[in-house]
Amino acid sequence: MQWMDLVSYLFGGAFLANAIPHVVSGLMGRSFQSPFAKPRGEGHSSSTVNVLWGFLNVAIGYLLVLRVGNFDPRSTADIVALGLGALLIGLFLARRFGQFNGGNSPGDG
Repeated sequence: MQWMDLVSYLFGGAFLANAIPHVVSGLMGRSFQSPFAKPRGEGHSSSTVNVLWGFLNVAIGYLLVLRVGNFDPRSTADIVALGLGALLIGLFLARRFGQFNGGNSPGDG
């Protein structure tokens, strides 16, 4: 097992998890934060922009997980790396964007 493969799966999990809120918001016709909004990452982008951004995240996640190394869903190390990437980006984004969407504020425990 190459450690670079595990790093790729970690980032792949992060991209795949990040795709979910963008695609879902876009498909529901709702605006949502994106890197293209003003102010960047705080303002909302259109539902169309979010669908496009979400699908780009899916494509990057796919490439990082299924085109790097030999991802095996029965390999504990591979799954842990993928899951850890998704968990870490999920926690980070929940803290970061919770303040704008009625979730936790940065000072909450």
